[in-house]
Amino acid sequence: MQRVTIVGAGFGALTALKTLRDQGFEGQITVVSPRPEFVYYPGLIWVPSGLRTGEDLRLDLGHFFGKMDAEHLAASATGLSDGGRVLHTEAGSVENDGLIIASGGRFIKKLPGIEHAITPCEGIAAAEAIRDRLRSLDGGTIAMGFAGNPQEPASMRGGPIFEFLFGLDRQLRKEGRRERFRIVFFTPAERPGNRLGPKAVDKLLGEMQRVGIETHLGHKLKQFTAEKVITEGGEFPADLILFMPGMTGNAWFDETDLPRSPGGLVQADAQCRVPGFERTYVVGDSGSFPGPDWMPKQAHMADLQAGAAAKNLVAELAGKTPRETFKVELLCIVDANDRGMLVARTPKYNLVLPRTLVFHWLKRLFEWWYLRRFR
Repeated sequence: MQRVTIVGAGFGALTALKTLRDQGFEGQITVVSPRPEFVYYPGLIWVPSGLRTGEDLRLDLGHFFGKMDAEHLAASATGLSDGGRVLHTEAGSVENDGLIIASGGRFIKKLPGIEHAITPCEGIAAAEAIRDRLRSLDGGTIAMGFAGNPQEPASMRGGPIFEFLFGLDRQLRKEGRRERFRIVFFTPAERPGNRLGPKAVDKLLGEMQRVGIETHLGHKLKQFTAEKVITEGGEFPADLILFMPGMTGNAWFDETDLPRSPGGLVQADAQCRVPGFERTYVVGDSGSFPGPDWMPKQAHMADLQAGAAAKNLVAELAGKTPRETFKVELLCIVDANDRGMLVARTPKYNLVLPRTLVFHWLKRLFEWWYLRRFR
């Protein structure tokens, strides 16, 4: 019986698992992750306002794994050997005939004083910490920003910061205490959100100006303290700092011979294959892929890559040549708790639609639609 190992239990990993079965793969599938659970990260933006709780976003995958006839190994990956055919984990080694790496990325935590900032997309605990800190503040300055990986600019996730930014503005207005807070958005980029497209940047900056969000743009970050943000262009006070640093590869990649990109991710080709490793694929935040410099690091892109990787692996296991490629597409709704702005970008077009209540509810409907397959 052929054996496939999937590393991770996020968007890319679960889409790869489902696609393998949909493509008729009948062999053994082992999913390796610390816990048999899935966290719906796009919903973290609604935790500070109480629109979602952590338990709303955490799903037990036991039922889904049973339905997919997949085994789960509760462990973290620690290395790789035999040309990818043996995955080493904290719970022992797992042999495979095909491997899909979907273990996500790792935030770069090198900036001095970064321990004073909360990284929202680190998970439920981070979103709950934002909620609790907001409740404890009577006023002050909230600083929110992001940066990239200097060696690989595309390895970043800035979109959620825009959602926290506008969401917190709306939340404080609803609570009747917005006038007691100063909100400052900061980033080393002069045109933040440029990967969303030029139209989106203008819309986002215009909306910030409209609602009274200050900006501190184009200055390299130097340091955080418990009370301020310090950049090469000056400093400003901060009672709460939310910061999304750039991303790099998982620490366990360092214990392998996997080819790496300049930014530390696993190198991939257009079919999501890892060069030099047979029947070994990478998807999502773990990989560095050929394509435009605006290619996003987001769940939707991970799903597209995972679908292509799984189809190609099935083809290889059947002795065929893998030919499936993935569509490059940025699609998101920048939500603000009760209204949202739709942004879409492909190699052919860039679309930005104004904030409306409809897009907010569309984002909530998509959440329900997406999660139903795992319940």
